[in-house]
Amino acid sequence: MIYVVGIGPGSKDMMTIEAIKAIENSDVIVGYKTYINLIDEFIEDKEVVSNGMRQEIDRCKKAVEIAKEGKNVAVVSSGDAGIYGMAGLILELTTKEEKEVPVKVVPGVTASIGAAAILGAPIMHDFCHISLSDLLTPWEVIEKRLKLAAEADFVVCLYNPRSKGRSEHLAKAFEIMREFKDGSIPVGIVKDVGREKEEKFICTFDTMDFERVDMTTMVVIGNKSTFIKDGKMITPRGYTV
Repeated sequence: MIYVVGIGPGSKDMMTIEAIKAIENSDVIVGYKTYINLIDEFIEDKEVVSNGMRQEIDRCKKAVEIAKEGKNVAVVSSGDAGIYGMAGLILELTTKEEKEVPVKVVPGVTASIGAAAILGAPIMHDFCHISLSDLLTPWEVIEKRLKLAAEADFVVCLYNPRSKGRSEHLAKAFEIMREFKDGSIPVGIVKDVGREKEEKFICTFDTMDFERVDMTTMVVIGNKSTFIKDGKMITPRGYTV
């Protein structure tokens, strides 16, 4: 059995009971070393297979090999395993196997949900997730999605917003959306959701400080109905034209 486990943003308090049980019931834990460190207290003396970033395919192939030996394997992802996580890759690999490998996807709290709770209630109405990472998606496609989401006035949750290698992507994203997003629209920034160094900032589209943002930051851009009250970012349940 392979459990594909979403461990949440990084705090034990944000892990589901099902995720904890799946890890405890597994013989082997497979994952990116940073995520393995976040769940160290649940691993105890289990076998661990870990490596660095951008080695997801190798990790998943190893997990499948181990599961075919009859062992229970937990493949861990931060947030939810089915949102920019490992679930899709594991299922792609296992469907190609001649010998059936059972897979159970265990949901977790994704970063946008964790950040929204910290900010207040910014995703009470229709919203979308867009990753600014162009490692697997062409930038031209990302640009189109940004424009259309802004034009449709979704609340937009940006994943992978800014890194050293692509420090200008976030500023470009705001420039693309500016045609449809008023400068007074609230923007929420949450760094390290659920972790020890968690930080929250609320500003407006025009006063956005891109330098506050890195790869462990979630950026939530409101819609035309979103407002700020008592330090909380709120999107009403009903949409106002």
